[in-house]
Order: sequence, then structure tokens, then C-alpha cells
Amino acid sequence: MTTTSRDLKNTVYEHLARLGKALSSGPRVELLDLLAQGPRTVDDLAQQVGQSVANTSQHLQVLRRARLVEAEKRGLHAVYRLAHPDVQAFFGAFRRLAEDRLLEIQDATRRFLAERDALEPVDADRLVARIRAGEVTLLDVRPPEEFAAGHLPGALSVPVADLADRLATLPRDREVVAYCRGPYCVMALDAVQLLRAHGFRALRLDEGVTDWRARGLPITTALQPHP
Repeated sequence: MTTTSRDLKNTVYEHLARLGKALSSGPRVELLDLLAQGPRTVDDLAQQVGQSVANTSQHLQVLRRARLVEAEKRGLHAVYRLAHPDVQAFFGAFRRLAEDRLLEIQDATRRFLAERDALEPVDADRLVARIRAGEVTLLDVRPPEEFAAGHLPGALSVPVADLADRLATLPRDREVVAYCRGPYCVMALDAVQLLRAHGFRALRLDEGVTDWRARGLPITTALQPHP
């Protein structure tokens, strides 16, 4: 039987719709965002998204069938990662489109920041020049494994949980800029509040590694020592 153009279109669009179905769940979208930071175990992902391990595994299987993620066995644990760099680019474009078209996202973000008395984030374009000029101390406050998987050039790894114990090691003669996973990550907000409470001039960068990759800016993967 000869395949018609309608047969082809039906097949192609049904397969395209598989991606839409895979993204039709908030936890699955968040899992993609987390995996954009680097490979993670199912247990770690479950803790991050506030789901049971069983539910998280089911969500990951949906993403895997859509070929957005892949997994490998490391001892007793399954470690998941994005299936291809194009998935990260796709997710970034998807997120930016949603932020632009859905006012609900903008309103929810504004309300959250207002409740936290959070000031405006630092401008990323200006930050690039200031980092290169050595004018700021840039802190990556994500977990160490995410820092190792990729971080902004010149950043120091100071996980937010360790920041209080590391304040004495940070220079006070320069402004401190903290970043984490992107605009919906609160670790940078927590870090800035702590820094300011101890007299530092501190700002947050609401972009993360995935945003910098989307800008075509370089990302460092070699682990750098703590200050």
C-alpha cells in the first residue's frame, strides 16, 4: 500500500505530540530543569521535586520514552541525564516562550520576590564585563556536583548550606554576586540575604548555567578550589 502525504503528516505530527505529552506534567518539566544542571540519581531527583521515588521513576520513564532523558546503572543506582545537548536548548526555549506568553508565570514570580523583599537581579550583560575586570566575587551556591558538571567562568563553589561557615574566606572589598539554577531557584536569594545580613554588598544573578549556554557564553566544567 502506498504511503500518502496525509499518512506521513499523521505519523510525524503524532510523534511530535509525544514531546508535548511528556511535558504535560509540572514535575516532569522540573525534572528536565534539574537534569539540565547535570546527571542525578533517582533518589536525589525525588528529593528535589518533593515526590516519592516511585512517582519520580514513573515520570522519568515517560521522559525516557520520549527520548528526552537517558539512564545508566551505577552500582545500585540509576543515574539520569539529558539525552542530548539539544534537549537542554529545547527546554530553555520552551521555558522562555512560556515566560513570555503566560502572564501567570510573571505574576507568580513577582509576588514571590515581593514577599521575600528581593531586589532586582543583577544584569547578566553587565556582569560579564565586571567578572572579566575582577570587580565582583561570583558565587555558585548550588550543590558541588552541579558545579562540577558546569559553572560560570570565574565562579567559586560555595554551596548555600556551607555559606555561613565560609563568610570569613570571602573578600569584603568587592561586591558578591550569587547564582544558582535560574530564575525559580531560591538558593541565590537565601545566599544574598545571608550575605547582606553580615555586611556584604551582595546581588543575585537570576540566570543559571543553562541560560548562559543559550547566550553562547562559555561554561567551565573543571572543578575549581574553594576560596
